[in-house]
Amino acid sequence: MKTKMKRLKRFTLLILVVLTSFSGYSQNYGYVDTEYILENIPDYKDAQEELDKLSIEWQKQLERRYSEIDKMYKNYQAEQILLTEDMKTKREEEIIKKEKEAKEYQKSKFGVDGELFEKRKELVKPIQDKVYNAIADIANYKKLGIVFDKSSGLTMLYTNPKYNLSDDVLKKLGYKPGETK
Repeated sequence: MKTKMKRLKRFTLLILVVLTSFSGYSQNYGYVDTEYILENIPDYKDAQEELDKLSIEWQKQLERRYSEIDKMYKNYQAEQILLTEDMKTKREEEIIKKEKEAKEYQKSKFGVDGELFEKRKELVKPIQDKVYNAIADIANYKKLGIVFDKSSGLTMLYTNPKYNLSDDVLKKLGYKPGETK
C-alpha cells in the first residue's frame, strides 16, 4: 500500500515538473475545426455521399437477408408439428446456414476490414492527409507548438478567434472558406 502511494506521489511530482518546465517556454497554440474544414471541401462531401449510398444499399440487402431468414423461421415454426425429425434437422440447418451467411455478409461489408472501411480509406483518407499536411505546414509557418482540433470532443471553454486556423487550412488547400453550405 505504501509503495503504491510512493509511486503515485512520484508520478504526480514528475507530471508537475514536466508541466512547470514547459511553462518557462513561450508556447503558441492554435486550433482548427476539422468538421468545419471537411464540410467546406466538395471532394469530402462527394466521398461521404458515395459512402452513404453504398452503406444504404448494403444495409437494404442485409435487411432482405434477415427478412428471408425470419420468414424461413416462421414457416418452420408453423410446419414443425408436421415434420419428421430429419426434416426438422434439415430446416434448422438451412436457417442456421442462412444466418451464418448473413452475418458473414454483414462482416464483409461493415466489419473492421470490410468493404465500407476500405472504401472510406480509399476516398476519405487522402483528403484527411491533405488537411493534416496543411495544418502541419501552417503550424510550422506560424511557429505553433500545439494545434487542437475543436471538433474532436476537445472541450474548450474559450477560444480566441485569432488562433482559429480553419480558414487558413481551407485557403492552403485551395478552397474558399464558407463557400459551401
